[in-house]
Amino acid sequence: MTDWLGPDEWRAVALSLKVSLWATLISLPLGVGVAYALARAEFPGKHLLNGLVHLPLILPPVVTGYLLLASFGPQTAVGSALHSIGLDVAFRWTGAALAAGVMAFPLMVRAIRLSIEAVDPKLEQAAATLGASRIWVFATITLPLILPGVIAGAILAFAKAMGEFGATITFVSNIPGRTQTVPSAIYAFLQVPGGETAAWRLVIVSIVVAMSALLLSEWVARRAADKVRGA
Repeated sequence: MTDWLGPDEWRAVALSLKVSLWATLISLPLGVGVAYALARAEFPGKHLLNGLVHLPLILPPVVTGYLLLASFGPQTAVGSALHSIGLDVAFRWTGAALAAGVMAFPLMVRAIRLSIEAVDPKLEQAAATLGASRIWVFATITLPLILPGVIAGAILAFAKAMGEFGATITFVSNIPGRTQTVPSAIYAFLQVPGGETAAWRLVIVSIVVAMSALLLSEWVARRAADKVRGA
């Protein structure tokens, strides 16, 4: 692939993989916790939380990116606090990971939540009646049963993060080698004469990655369904 892609294209692919991987890994624990709360718990503000989780799916990505910039930009209180500990996010690859994670979070939570809801609550209740704590019940009963769903959600989130454009370019701009991911590189190549060839190469890379992730996710989801049915 290094011979087929040019240096700028390869840097964009490598940065996209890095951003997507970190976005998925960082958001996964939170995604599992939120999905479990939405699937099993009853608490004030549950519907509000559900709405906030799914908000990035219905908001224009540029709006999400602007909200991130207004929250984590260099001139904001949060941005200044992060800068003081050496953790800048605006106009950095870390910000691209944050934007990608926010945009992919709803898909991750939905996949994991559906997996949790497919688990018979009586199994968890039976373990609880034997004296197991809620954390132990989750670790030994729920998590093994929903693991395929967790993996499927992580894969979908990774694929979504790879394709994120609007929120990312608004929050961290399009700086080659620093914040230029595959989608923003495609956009940049299409703005210059003769850039269509390079753009097409990146389009092919995007399609291959996305299709591979979707097929893998479907396979994991089928395995999860078979496991729940006891196949």
